[in-house]
Amino acid sequence: MSDIPKQPEPLPFVAPSRHVPLSAPWRWFKLGFEDIKSAPQVSLGIGLVLTIMLLSVSFLAWKYGSAWIMFAFLCGFVFMAPAACISTYAISAQLQRQERVSFRRTMRACFVRYLGTELVFTLVLLLIFLLWARSNSVISIFLPASGDFKVGDMMLYIGLFTGVSLFFSGMMFTASQFALPMIMHRDVDAITAAVTSVNAMMKNKLAMLIWGLIIIGCLILGVLTGGLLLIVFIPAIGHAVWHGYLETIDASAYPRHKHGITATARTINPE
Repeated sequence: MSDIPKQPEPLPFVAPSRHVPLSAPWRWFKLGFEDIKSAPQVSLGIGLVLTIMLLSVSFLAWKYGSAWIMFAFLCGFVFMAPAACISTYAISAQLQRQERVSFRRTMRACFVRYLGTELVFTLVLLLIFLLWARSNSVISIFLPASGDFKVGDMMLYIGLFTGVSLFFSGMMFTASQFALPMIMHRDVDAITAAVTSVNAMMKNKLAMLIWGLIIIGCLILGVLTGGLLLIVFIPAIGHAVWHGYLETIDASAYPRHKHGITATARTINPE
C-alpha cells in the first residue's frame, strides 16, 4: 500500500503577537533615526517626495478652496501610501541583512514584489477613506444655515466631525500599522495581515496610543516648520514601524517570500 503524502499544516488565521512595554515606541523611533543615518540618501529622498505630496494637497486646497482637488489628491495619496511604507521597510530590511541599500532594489520591492497584495490592501484603505468622506458630508447638515453665526453655533458640528474623524482614522491606523510590514516580511494575504495588525494593536492598546501620539506630534512639528522636519520624520516613522512590527509580531509560522529582500533571514538580530 502506497504511502499517502502528508498534507501541509494549515497556516494560522492570525499571527500571534507579543506584549510590548510602554517605552517600546520611543525605542522604535530611535531605531528609525539610526536607519536614516545608515541610508540617508534613499530614506530622505523618500521623505522629500512624500512631504511634497502632502504640502501640495494642503496648498491646492488653500489656494483654490476646492474640496474636489483635495479629495483627488488624498485619494492618490492613499494609493501611494502602501508603496511608500514598503519602501522604508525595504531599506530597514536591507540594513538588517548587512546589505548595501539599493534604490533600485527598494523600488522593486514597492512596485513589483508585493504589488498585488499592496493593491488589495490599498482598496481596503480607500473604502474606509470613502466612508470617512461620505460621513463628513452627511454631518455637514449640522452646519449653521445662515452666514451670520458664532463659534458656539458650530460646536455640534465640530464635535461630530472630530468624533467621526477619530473613528475612521483609528480604523485605518489599527488595520494598517503592522499589516504592511507583515506583507513585506512574509508571504501572507492582505486579510491575514490586517487581522494580525488589529489583534496586536488591541493587545498593546496603551503602547499603541503612545505611538499614535508620537506620530501626531511629529506631523504637527513638521507642519509648523513648513515641512522641513517632515522630510526626516516621515521616513523615521516608517523605519520605526518596521522595528515595531518585528518586536511585536511572531510571523515565523508563515513562509518566506521566494524572492526579494526578505527571502533570507536577518543577520542583525536574526529571527
